[in-house]
This record gives sequence, C-alpha cells and structure tokens, in this order.
Amino acid sequence: MLENFAFYLSLVLLITILLIVAKKIKVAYPVLLVLAGLAVSFIPGTPTIKVEPELIFLIFLPPLLYEAAWTTSWKELWRWRRIIFSFAFVVVFLTALSVAIFANHFIPGFSLALGFLLGGIVSPPDAVSSGAILKFVKVPKRFASILQGESLLNDASSLIIFRFAMIAAATGQFVWQDAAGSFLWMCIGGAGLGLIIGYLFLKLHKLLPTDANTDMLLSLVAPFVMYLSAEELHASGVLAVVCGGLFLSYRNQDFLSSASRLRTVTVWESFCFLLNGIVFMMIGLELPEIVSGLGNTNIYTAIGYGAAVTLVLVVVRILAVYGAVITTLIMRNYIKVADPESPNWKSPLLLGWTGMRGVVSLAAALSIPLTLADGTPFPQRNLILFITFVVILLTLVVQGLTLPILLKKFPPEDRDYIKSEKEIDYEIRTGLAQVAIDKIRTDYSDKIESFPDLKDQLTKWETRLNSSEIIINYKEYQNIYSEVINTQKKWLINKNRKELLLDEEIIRKHLRLLDLQEEKMNIMR
Repeated sequence: MLENFAFYLSLVLLITILLIVAKKIKVAYPVLLVLAGLAVSFIPGTPTIKVEPELIFLIFLPPLLYEAAWTTSWKELWRWRRIIFSFAFVVVFLTALSVAIFANHFIPGFSLALGFLLGGIVSPPDAVSSGAILKFVKVPKRFASILQGESLLNDASSLIIFRFAMIAAATGQFVWQDAAGSFLWMCIGGAGLGLIIGYLFLKLHKLLPTDANTDMLLSLVAPFVMYLSAEELHASGVLAVVCGGLFLSYRNQDFLSSASRLRTVTVWESFCFLLNGIVFMMIGLELPEIVSGLGNTNIYTAIGYGAAVTLVLVVVRILAVYGAVITTLIMRNYIKVADPESPNWKSPLLLGWTGMRGVVSLAAALSIPLTLADGTPFPQRNLILFITFVVILLTLVVQGLTLPILLKKFPPEDRDYIKSEKEIDYEIRTGLAQVAIDKIRTDYSDKIESFPDLKDQLTKWETRLNSSEIIINYKEYQNIYSEVINTQKKWLINKNRKELLLDEEIIRKHLRLLDLQEEKMNIMR
C-alpha cells in the first residue's frame, strides 16, 4: 500500500476538485466521481484497485447509514411509513423476483437461485446516490422523505435476500421454514439490538463527564458497535445501525450539549463527504478488475445483459410506484392515509425514476466467494459482478443526469406546505421571541432593571430582531440567557412534535441557530 501512497493522495485531491466542480456545475457528485474513476482506470500504469467487500461492509457502510439516519426526520418517516416499508421490503422482493425470472429465462446458465442472487444484489436503490442527487434539485418534501426512508431500510431487506439466495445457489437447497425464521430474527433482532445499543450509548453520554471531543468520539464508535454486535448474533447489522441512529437522533437534545452537537455535525459531514467520494471513485476504478474476470464471455453481450437488467429494474420500480398509488386510493376509503388526495401522473413517474444503485450492490457482488465448498468455481460469479457494475453505472449516470431535467420539465406539485419557508421562518422567530419574553417577564422581571443588557435584549426580542450578536460577560446574565435558550429549544421541539406538516429541516435550522447563540455565549465564560 505504501508504494501507491502518492497515487492514493492524488485520488483524494482529484475527489476534492471534482466535488468543487460538481457543486459549480450543479451535477450530483457521484456521477462525476464514477466517470472520473472510469477515466483514471484507463490511464496506463494506473495501479489495480481491488475493492474488498469486507472493507465496504465494515468501514464504509455503518458510518454512512448512521449519518443518513441522523439526518432523516423521524416524523416524516412515520408519516410515510406505509409506502416506505412497502418499498423497502415488498418492492425490493418483487424487484429481486422480476430480475430472477428474467435472468433464468434470458441469460444462459442462470438458475432461479442465481437469478435471485443477482436480484438481491441490484434491487436496493442507494441511499448515498439518491441523497447526493436530491441536494442539487428541488423536490417536494414528501418526495425526499420517501426516498430517504426507503433507502435507509432497503439495504437490509436486499442483503437478507442475497444471503438466502447465496445459500440456495451454493447448496442447491432452500428450506422455507428456516428462511422465514431467520428473516424474522434478522429484522426484529437487528432493530432491537440497534435500539438497545443506542440506549446504552445515550446513558454513556449522560453518565460520563464527556465534553465535545469525547462526545464526538463516542458518536464515531457507535455505528460500528451496533453493526458488529448485530452481525455477530446473525441479525441485520444494517437495521441495527439505522434504528440505533434514528433513536439517538431523536433524543440528541437530551444528552448532547450545544458544543457537542455543533462539533459532531461538522465532523460527521466532513467524514461522510470524504467516505462518499472514495466509494464512488472506487466504483469507477474497479472496472479493469471486473472486466478481466469475464474470461470468455463476450463483453458486448455482457453489457447487453446489464442494460436489460437495468431496464427491468426501472420498469418494475415505476409500476410499483403506480401500484402504491392505486393501493392508497383504494385504502383511503377504509383507513386514514398520509395524503387522501389523488396525485397527478407526474409524481409517481418521477419517484420511479430515482432508483440509482450504488456501493451496497457492488460490495454484495464482490462478496460472492470464488469457489463453492467442494472447490469448484462459483457459477456465473464474474458475469454477476459485471452486470452489477453496468447497472450501477447506467442508473447513476443516465438517471442521475436526466432526473434534474425531468424535474424541471415536469415539476411535481408540493401539497404538504402551504406556507413558504420565509413565512415559516417568520412564524418561528416570532414564536421564539414570545417564549423568551414570557420567560423573562415571568421569572426574571425583577432583574430587568439590574441588567441593562438584558433589558436591551428584551427590547430586541420584542421587535423580533436577531439576538445572536449580543454577548455579555456577566455570569448571572449568562445563566438566565442559557435558561431562556433552553426554553426556546423545548418550545421548538414541542411545536415540531405537535404540527405534522411542519418541515422538520426548518426546525433543525433554528435549533442549530440556538446552539450557535449558546456556544457564542459560552466562549465568553
């Protein structure tokens, strides 16, 4: 590894430049990074990059899923729970089944078990890819929430299908009763272990005399502990990380100080940005290794198989979205649904076009063993790996580049939030100002004249001006101010929990502003 250190360093610099370019030209960075990796792989003398699947599953997947869980709104996840769970489990299974039937009928040498193996690999849309692309386009909140929630959970369901298909392909046997029991344990056990470990980490944060640095280190350790613990007990490590991350994110105001939240957010954003860049660059760099494994298989035929499987994935997903819409329209007569109104034809089509595949699919394909237990080569391993690569490339590049165009040509309507962001901002600022005024006049009315700065601050709140620039080095005043900010935070959290249609991202923005105000005051202590 040391002899290629300069090459790896140059890759990091290239990733940095491409991220800047992607932001400048408003193109999702996974697309540019994969294409750049492909281009670099054709340069003579480029070292061969061999991606170890264990590296992806252990080093990259837990922190990326954990960070995604922390930035996912639990309120939105619960609101759209039916469609999210149906897409994360039912649609993933139907997609794997469709790919299995297609491969069994049209790709020579593919049994139904091998088809399910391929289907389990390519069925889940990638959380990182969809999240990166959605940052560059404006979509309705429900659109982003469904995609985020689905991509958090579908990795678990697809990897479970992959494991069972691997056993069936390797042994030629499949016991439905055993598979059903294992499936239930992997889901329930993974989610339960994640919640238990999340609760233990919450207690550690509370009981130990931590500061911003130690809180940040504990947050970096947490996803790996969740993942490894679940995998050791043969449960789903992915579900453990997702459920533990959602739990700690929901409770973060209870155990992290303002300094810890600010430090943790900054570190995690930078850390995951780098991990994402490396992962997508590695996908492109892996091409020579994958092509060399094709052997006697014609590369153009293999590309055709990959394109056909991609078409199957896109068609099944679009049909599944319209199926979900029809089901919702029928069920709204019997149960309460998130949105009883009929959507137009554009939104389901656009949602169906967002199924970009990514690193989990590649890691799963690479984890297929070279040989069976008896020493014979694993059937169709190299072709499965190549088809997976083609699917990732086509969905990332074609769908990733055309989605912004489709969104501009067929903009979906946003029926969730009648008020604009500026109106909600004004409403929240007014509410926070009123909470602060009530707190001071109720509990500290006798201190107003003692602290001219407190009086000035009160005046500013009364006129709803930004108060973050007022920092006074009076200890008693600071204690009062800190208590006021904590009261404002509680008001924000309660408002978020009570109002279902309130955009949680705006709430988080104001919580972070309050953290910044508190931290600026703490610096003067």
